[in-house]
Amino acid sequence: MTYELLQSNPETIVEGVNLLWVLVVTFLIFFMHAGFAMLEAGQVRSKNVANQLTKNLLTWSVGVALFFLVGATVEGLVGGAGLSWQMNGSSSGWVTWLFGAVFAMTAATIVSGAVAGRAKLRAYITYTVLIAAVIYPVVSGMSWYEGGLLAGLGFADFAGGMVVHGMGGIAGLTAAYVLGPRMGRYNEDGSANVIPGHSMTFAVLGTLILAFGWYGFNVGTAATVFSIEEGAIALGDFSYVGRVAMTTTIAMASGAIGAGLISWAKTSKVDTLYVANGLLAGLVGITAIPNTTTWWGAFLVGGLAGAQLPVVFEFVEKRLQIDDVCAVFPVHGSAGVLGTLLYSFVAVDAWAGGANVGFMIDGFVTQLIGVAIITVWTVAATALIWGALKAVGQARVTPEHEQEGLDVSEHGVETYPEFGSGEGVVADGGTTNFSEVTNDD
Repeated sequence: MTYELLQSNPETIVEGVNLLWVLVVTFLIFFMHAGFAMLEAGQVRSKNVANQLTKNLLTWSVGVALFFLVGATVEGLVGGAGLSWQMNGSSSGWVTWLFGAVFAMTAATIVSGAVAGRAKLRAYITYTVLIAAVIYPVVSGMSWYEGGLLAGLGFADFAGGMVVHGMGGIAGLTAAYVLGPRMGRYNEDGSANVIPGHSMTFAVLGTLILAFGWYGFNVGTAATVFSIEEGAIALGDFSYVGRVAMTTTIAMASGAIGAGLISWAKTSKVDTLYVANGLLAGLVGITAIPNTTTWWGAFLVGGLAGAQLPVVFEFVEKRLQIDDVCAVFPVHGSAGVLGTLLYSFVAVDAWAGGANVGFMIDGFVTQLIGVAIITVWTVAATALIWGALKAVGQARVTPEHEQEGLDVSEHGVETYPEFGSGEGVVADGGTTNFSEVTNDD
């Protein structure tokens, strides 16, 4: 077996090992959906948990099918690659498509956290179809294909800080604005009421699962295991893999610290959910630029991304009065924009031999143009879709169903039947209706 392997075509070995690596990191990114499911389920009321989990399941199922059938083709057309994309039947083509698909589904699932608790399932699925088939592919095609508009300008987004997370956060904020806040979220005088999630444990577990999968996002994008040099197998370009792993980790830690410090400064308490979401905001902030950032830049970007979270969340909640249930805009939207815009100020090339002001200014202008174009496209497309659904009365559940909970009204189940109506539930003692249980002996 060893002799046969050594006699194999080097190109075959290199392609096989590299494809296996891409599949492994793809599976890591896919596992982030478990993190999203737990994070969002923990931040909604217990009466809406099943609905949120169902949306996460269907985001992947419906979204990945539409990205295969339509989205990848749209992506290629926008990026100037024509209609060839991955329909060539080769293993490399299928793997490349799947790697792109998990990025697309990450962008799509972010929106579900912003519209939790009041969006109709059919409305959310309709939007999922369109974000997977058109909205996200236009952004990724512009940014990551050689013939794309933003790629031609030199727009830098290594692993989706703006293309995936920034776009998803902006889409979520737009959808939440069109839908309006949950019942009881605001008083007549405009003051906001806190509607707490039902499980901090789920939220933190989801955070750590997402952080684990994020290494697939960033480090997975960086590495190529083997290459061919002069007809022989050689190690791939690992020149910046270590930097990507280092900056990703530092920004993650700094994000949690930054959010915790701002929370403490504002309330004299360290809010657990702010720390968790700050950790994610730090990851989002570095995702566009982990391959170019200095070590101190990772501290700066992650810390600022975490610190802005409580401030931006409060601004969205109290000034804009938009009910962003899972804080998807401050975690993904504003943090993604922040990291993308800081690219040229923390890049290694900007500080090689002293501060390169020209590089900083030129880079910032290019990044700003890219962020603006993605934002305008995302807001316009999202507002159009949710606005049309709202106009025909299909965007939001009825007040009665919202008060009852979407688990029952949309799915006919109770996530925690022991604490619900109890009707039809047989307990260990044989009781069929918990309302009949008394404390009498």
